[in-house]
Amino acid sequence: MTDSNYIKVFTGNFINVQRISDKLKSIGINAVIKDETESARLAGFGSSIPGLQELYVNKDELDRAVLVVEEITSESRN
Repeated sequence: MTDSNYIKVFTGNFINVQRISDKLKSIGINAVIKDETESARLAGFGSSIPGLQELYVNKDELDRAVLVVEEITSESRN
């Protein structure tokens, strides 16, 4: 995703990525989830860090998305 209008806003486990993705969707932001582990598994390869996913949003929605990521991650720490 280097030559696109999408930028990575979060890397984490499945549960946190889903929580953030659901919240983003509820405010009209369609995020893209990239799961290298699943891609490698489907291709017949292994992955060094299983379970981590990356969450990307359109650059135009970055400011709103970052606020959601900060909100969810701060809730997770408490």
